[in-house]
Amino acid sequence: TFKIQSPSSEMSSASTHLLRKGLPYLTTISQNPHAPIAKWILTCGGVVATIVHVGGVTRLTKSGLSMTDWKPLGSLPPLSLDEWNAAFDRYKTFPEWEQRRSMSLDEFKSIYYWEWGHRMLGRTAGVVFALPWA
Repeated sequence: TFKIQSPSSEMSSASTHLLRKGLPYLTTISQNPHAPIAKWILTCGGVVATIVHVGGVTRLTKSGLSMTDWKPLGSLPPLSLDEWNAAFDRYKTFPEWEQRRSMSLDEFKSIYYWEWGHRMLGRTAGVVFALPWA
């Protein structure tokens, strides 16, 4: 039989010390001078992981290229029914439409929002990366 031993006070104080010194999100700059850089790196890594996840969903839903124009500084999605119809008509002129000819406007809105969100997340990642350098 195995006997589970409770941690000694030495072990728990060592663990507490490691948690305070080793994990930058749990420390302050006075305890760890590298904490701000580590926080920045972890945040950027988290944003990149989210971009990869959303990009995968975008690919799986065949949402890629549902936005037929590229505006480097971003833009709002269509807001009125006329704007949605214009965007949908523009999408119908691209080869991707041939794969999804039975798509309705509501389905187009769904894939459009996935693509739009992915692009906005990419822009956000750029801001998160560059802001500490400003």
